[in-house]
Amino acid sequence: MGKRHSKLAPRTLAELRDQTNFTVEEIQDWYKEFKSKWPKGVLTSEEFKKEYSTFFPLGDASEFAKHVFRVFDQNADGKLDFREFVCGFSIVLRGRMEDKLKFSFQMYDINGNGFISREEMLEVLAAMYKVESSLSNVLDREDPEERTDSIFNQMDLNCDDKLSLEEFIEGVKKDPRLVKLMDIS
Repeated sequence: MGKRHSKLAPRTLAELRDQTNFTVEEIQDWYKEFKSKWPKGVLTSEEFKKEYSTFFPLGDASEFAKHVFRVFDQNADGKLDFREFVCGFSIVLRGRMEDKLKFSFQMYDINGNGFISREEMLEVLAAMYKVESSLSNVLDREDPEERTDSIFNQMDLNCDDKLSLEEFIEGVKKDPRLVKLMDIS
């Protein structure tokens, strides 16, 4: 009886293979790990923050993890099912540059209105700075406010004090520091 839900249905497995950058074997491994850690089949925001923080033991990743979780949670129900989990990590770990840029844009676009405001950029950058001190080399030791101003001065081509997806993508592609910061190279 316990074995009934321990494997993905062949149809689901095939769909995930087509939707992600993982092999069938990798998806099966991810699923086994997911089910062993979260037997109910869903992961809450708090559980995600706790798990995410294990990757950054020297910093405080909880605020940054909140933003990552929001982008992973495609149906905005406050929980990640396996599909959302594996699709999110597929983009983060193996996505094409364009997909990673769109993911990053969604992370910064906190209110989901299709633009990044200075306040949104500042909030995410401040959270990012708490994650790990090693980011300071990439960030040129600027504080989050200085970095936000620098990014907007570089990317906000039409000077409307918000970044569109197009401005964001073009701006990141032109700045090797930002490419490294967003880990999309």
